[in-house]
Amino acid sequence: MAAKASQKIARALSRWRLHQHVYLSVLAILIGILGGYGALLFRYAIKVAQYCFYQNTHDILTFAHTLPVYLKIGLPALGGLVVGPIIYFGAREAKGHGVPEVMEAVALKGGRIRPRVALVKILASGISIGSGGSVGREGPIVQIGSSIGSSLAQILRVPHLRQRTLVGCGAAAGIAATFNAPIAGALFAVEVLLGDFGVATFSPVVLSSVTATTISRYYLGDFPAFIIPTYKLVSLWEFLFYPLLGVAAGFVALLFIISLYKCEDLFEALRIPDYLKPALGGLMLGCLLWKWPYVFGVGYGSINLSLKNQLPALLLFTLVFVKILATSVTIGSGGSGGIFAPSLFIGAMTGGFFGWGVHELFPLLTANSGAYALVAMGAVVAGTTHAPITAIIIIFELTATYKIILPLMITCILSTIITTSLKRGSIYTIKLFRRGIEISHGWEQNILQAIKVRDIMNDNVVTIPENMQLVDVINRLKTQDASYLHVVSESNELIGIISFRDIRPVLQEETLKRLVIARDVATTDVTTIRPSDNIQLALQEMGSRGISQLPVVAEDGSKKVIGTLSKKDVLAAYDKAVFHREIEEH
Repeated sequence: MAAKASQKIARALSRWRLHQHVYLSVLAILIGILGGYGALLFRYAIKVAQYCFYQNTHDILTFAHTLPVYLKIGLPALGGLVVGPIIYFGAREAKGHGVPEVMEAVALKGGRIRPRVALVKILASGISIGSGGSVGREGPIVQIGSSIGSSLAQILRVPHLRQRTLVGCGAAAGIAATFNAPIAGALFAVEVLLGDFGVATFSPVVLSSVTATTISRYYLGDFPAFIIPTYKLVSLWEFLFYPLLGVAAGFVALLFIISLYKCEDLFEALRIPDYLKPALGGLMLGCLLWKWPYVFGVGYGSINLSLKNQLPALLLFTLVFVKILATSVTIGSGGSGGIFAPSLFIGAMTGGFFGWGVHELFPLLTANSGAYALVAMGAVVAGTTHAPITAIIIIFELTATYKIILPLMITCILSTIITTSLKRGSIYTIKLFRRGIEISHGWEQNILQAIKVRDIMNDNVVTIPENMQLVDVINRLKTQDASYLHVVSESNELIGIISFRDIRPVLQEETLKRLVIARDVATTDVTTIRPSDNIQLALQEMGSRGISQLPVVAEDGSKKVIGTLSKKDVLAAYDKAVFHREIEEH
């Protein structure tokens, strides 16, 4: 009887899991449809914005010579003046390139993203790019697609674990529809955002990616994003040059990462309202566009010129640094847009200049500079994002040529090795590191980071005044069920802690019990923690100090003790969270 009952339960569970997979697949296709149309809407929003500013929707290089200087400088500033308030008062998550915010939502918030983010991101990024902002479409569309996936999951009350998957579906749909790259869209979602290649996650992401690409191709056609001349490997000797290109691309990617965050710090330090900073950034960008219109917007026109070997060597070299500065100013000041297209641009110029050099030295052994520009595009993307697989595949899909795969693999891997060796974190995760968020060690660490001290701390804290006599301290330890006594000043601020170990040396000295006070025996080198900190930080502090409990002090910067946190409570909360995750997963 027991065996039959077990078989029935197993069959029921199997049917339930099949039902869940079918349900998730249907939702993935729906998100693919919504994400595909979201990407189309975003593209049209950029065109509308550009027309509003310039009365022209073509590439800037076709009409830049007709624009007076005051418009070249002033219109990007005007765009920033519009974007700043939209982000500040609409949804501040829409600031910057957006991918770190999605990664944080996936890792720490169960995939929950506010529904308004999609609309604000479309408006802010569309205006930012359309007015000349030197940023790309991929960051915004990742955030837009992820917001669509998260909103649908929240409406249908999907479990948190599956909600994360649907966020990845939205991101994949956006990337795939924007770049006509279904494989790269799926890989970006699982490699960069989710970090999970399991079938239960990968299958819905692929469905969304394919669905969105189908919609994009129906409206926009099946064309590669760039105009690629015939690529060929002239000789095997070129395999000696491509590793050097990979190293060069790695250092350029590193320069881009450093410049972006240095610029962000500089704007952060300015004592002007945040909603005005994008206007200042736009003014600085306009000065660059006056001299180098090549760095306008996503810059695909300039990339095509580089690939077709139509830019002089000095200009290629110059545009590497101008684009880094232009993108850093746009994003650092609070503008909205992605870093993927700028990475492609910087890579194309880096590779173009490198290719020009080796072709001048070895004209019979090497291809023209366009071939190296093509390969370096992927290498810089890999170096900035630390996602070489996605970089390799997306360049392959954007160019629709297989012959570049071997050089692309070499350069992307070497570029990634350079940046990961010299810089902790990718261009996405550094932003999270600055917030104290570490997401590179798997979902176990994410659980620890998601639980805040305030959620599990014990507010029944035992305090004693600093001038309490030792004899009274001993009595308090005997009568209170507490491992530590918290010694506070007259203003009720923590100045030390006392454990039985601290008073043991003077227990035998009867005369000292009336002479010694709490402040004399307290340990004053005390590590504290605040309610908004996560329990991963608490565990790290406990481990480094060899203690099992931490005092929790107020958020206002004072040392007023409001509770305690024990290692036992931390581990219990972690076990409970893991148990709930396992329940959701099955």
